[in-house]
Amino acid sequence: MPLGCLTMQRFLFKWCISAIALAVASWLVEGIIVTSGWALFGAALVIGFLNAFLRPIIILLTLPINILTLGLFTFVINGTMIMFASVIVRGFTVTSFWAALAGAIIMSAVSFVLNLFISG
Repeated sequence: MPLGCLTMQRFLFKWCISAIALAVASWLVEGIIVTSGWALFGAALVIGFLNAFLRPIIILLTLPINILTLGLFTFVINGTMIMFASVIVRGFTVTSFWAALAGAIIMSAVSFVLNLFISG
């Protein structure tokens, strides 16, 4: 199989896992509201792009506090990325930062478990 196809398969696979993790987070957290499947997959895509391009810069800028909190500040950064996505994507609403933080923790756990069982 050509390398481009494998890369595209991997991208689609990770996107679906992110969408499932976001769906679980919206189901468990009252403050995360997804109105449609399009909004769910759009929000997962936007969160993925924000995590790929903006998150490394923010982690570098907040490195001292991240070291001080033993990496737990990363959940705050992930929650911020979820809040940014709610501003960009219609049909995806996050009512508070605490809901975004809870969603980030749930998304991390669900993504970890799914990647563990499916990839490995």
